[in-house]
Amino acid sequence: MDAICIKDLKKDLKREMDDSRYEHTLGVMYTSAALAMRYEYDMERAMLAGLMHDCAKCIPNAKKLKLAEKNGLEITELERNNPFMLHAKVGAMLAKVKYDIDDEEVLGAIRWHTTGKPNMNLLEKIVYVADYIEPRRDKAPNLKEIRKLAFMDLDLALLKILEDTLGYLGDSPEEVDSMTRETYEYYKAQIKG
Repeated sequence: MDAICIKDLKKDLKREMDDSRYEHTLGVMYTSAALAMRYEYDMERAMLAGLMHDCAKCIPNAKKLKLAEKNGLEITELERNNPFMLHAKVGAMLAKVKYDIDDEEVLGAIRWHTTGKPNMNLLEKIVYVADYIEPRRDKAPNLKEIRKLAFMDLDLALLKILEDTLGYLGDSPEEVDSMTRETYEYYKAQIKG
């Protein structure tokens, strides 16, 4: 993906998103690039995944659900009841269908940026962490510590984000995607095991 494509995608997303979501998206794109430099990953691919991670976020919830159904995406009962949770799945589909992105790692990073998944690849981890630590974020607990940790140990930063996310969402199964819990258990076993 060359710089011209990124430039064109930025223009399109600016039209599709509200101002605060677009600013967040640029923050994730640049933070993904910084993490890619640190962990010796392809910067262009990281920027592309960071830029596109929320491409479906501003679509109205009813339309997200319709798009997911129309395109045969798996929809959990939790997602059906809370269609805003579909933005990662729908975003990966849109990136492929609407924006002609066929890089499976980029699509995976978009798909898993909200819940994570066990055994994520490097790009998936980069975008997941970048989404949490980008410069405009200011409400998350332990943000200063996690930002520092992200550039020292990506897996440990990932685990800390998952811990904080689960702590924030609470223990009620109707509010927490089971994949987030699975991801947390996987990385807890890997790191603390």
